Amino acid sequence: MESAFPAAGFLYWVGAGTVAYVALRISYLLFTALRVWGLSHEAGVGPRLGEWAVVTGGTDGIGKSYAEELAKHGMKVVLISRSQDKLNQVSSEIREKFKVETRTIAVDFASEDIYDKIKTSLAGLKIGVLVNNVGISYEYPEYFLDVPDLDNTIKKLININVLSVCKSVRPYYVATKLSKIRKPTLDKPSAETYVKSAMRTVGLQSRTTGYPVHFLMESILSVMPTWLYFKMTMNFGKSTRARYMKKAKKN
Repeated sequence: MESAFPAAGFLYWVGAGTVAYVALRISYLLFTALRVWGLSHEAGVGPRLGEWAVVTGGTDGIGKSYAEELAKHGMKVVLISRSQDKLNQVSSEIREKFKVETRTIAVDFASEDIYDKIKTSLAGLKIGVLVNNVGISYEYPEYFLDVPDLDNTIKKLININVLSVCKSVRPYYVATKLSKIRKPTLDKPSAETYVKSAMRTVGLQSRTTGYPVHFLMESILSVMPTWLYFKMTMNFGKSTRARYMKKAKKN
């Protein structure tokens, strides 16, 4: 009977330590969210960093919204994307709406021989901000070896999503053409809503989800057992794949 007391004491301190850890972690997360999104502070971007902002993948979705938001803060904008026609259209829209100078560079990030052209085109510009937004994804979730045109797809993914990237913004789903989400929701914001939120993190966080609800989701997932996280992710992927395959059969 006496031997039970040391064990009970040990369990007490384990429990107390766990509660203290969880309380401190929640307090830190709440403080971080309040500091970034709850308190007003000066925008971390603007011409004081450098006259120009460079945005890759800047003709649609999140990239376009970043270009517009940076122009709104008085920065001149260089748009880099694949289609010159779309570049001209978005460039003209930004120039007319925000009264800032714009330039365009038409390159395909799937190629590896584009960086000399980009370097030459950017030479001499005082660049304060780079938004490296260009990216591609699978058409739908698929098992690796069953991805259509696997070799070509993987090469594109590496060139566009890895070779070109220096990202520190890690959003969850955003309602864009790439994600194939048409209707924005609280946890899947529009590109415009997401970018306005993400801009508030500049100068305050070196790595960020960029959006309060995504921050909450990441916080919950960070304390979730790894096996449960992988199970949820796999089930979601399988569900999305099944819906796509069912729709493809009907068509």
